[in-house]
Amino acid sequence: MAPGRIDSPTERSETIATSKPTVYLLDTFHPTAVKHAQTKFNVVLPSDPKHAHWRENAEYLLIRSSYLRKEDVDSCPRLKAIGKQGVGIDKIDADACKSRGIQIFNTPGVNAQAVAETVLSLTMSVARQVGHITARQTEGEVVPKESCSGLIICNKTVGIVGMGNIGQKAAKIFQGGLGCKIIAYDPLLPKDAWADIPHVRAATLEEVLDSSDVVTLHIPLLPQTRGLISYPQLERMKSNAILINAARGGIVNESDLQRALEEKLIFGAGLDCHEQEPPTKERYGDGDCHGCGRSVG
Repeated sequence: MAPGRIDSPTERSETIATSKPTVYLLDTFHPTAVKHAQTKFNVVLPSDPKHAHWRENAEYLLIRSSYLRKEDVDSCPRLKAIGKQGVGIDKIDADACKSRGIQIFNTPGVNAQAVAETVLSLTMSVARQVGHITARQTEGEVVPKESCSGLIICNKTVGIVGMGNIGQKAAKIFQGGLGCKIIAYDPLLPKDAWADIPHVRAATLEEVLDSSDVVTLHIPLLPQTRGLISYPQLERMKSNAILINAARGGIVNESDLQRALEEKLIFGAGLDCHEQEPPTKERYGDGDCHGCGRSVG
């Protein structure tokens, strides 16, 4: 503003706008979240022509499901920080960011209730063979009730691997709604964790696998957790047990899981994440384990 001159409202608004940091959204977010972001930042949406130049221009990124690999980080010379919706940051090359001093901010707990309810939905879908029956009906088969079987989850034992926000909410849902007994395993949390939730604290993963009717995973994908559930672990589970993975693809070895289902080592599995993301029909088919009668949610 020149001395003795008063800016117009338009000029003032432009000055305010340019004083805000600019953030590039690499994914689609809920309109309410976008609207809130626009009160704090200059937001460049994927539909904006300027978005094509995010690599050379972005100082701040907001992502939800996109991958940000080392070559992506290296191609962003101005990048200072990344905001990630959700708790998991395994899709971001954290080492590449650390070497550049790029901060990563996640949102632990923001979707805990939604994921916990998804776990319940997957469990009940597998227990009542919804996926398997739907696949048979889609192929034109008439499915009489007498040909269907299922499991009752009420009062059963639910094993929770990973006692963070999502695991806690899942425990409360199964316990409060279905009277399930909870056995939980997490070597990183103190012994007094979950003091408000009646549960048995397992000393080992094997203890959970041996005693649970439902095993649900709530841990990050790390080098030490990749393939954590493979054939030897599936062999330990009950023949009428259900495995749920709503955490990260890769924690469960999918080839071993398919073998276990075909051999009827467990009753079924419900997956909300896969080794290949996004999943394709070419790899995963229609969601049924090749006619083995054990549904994969």
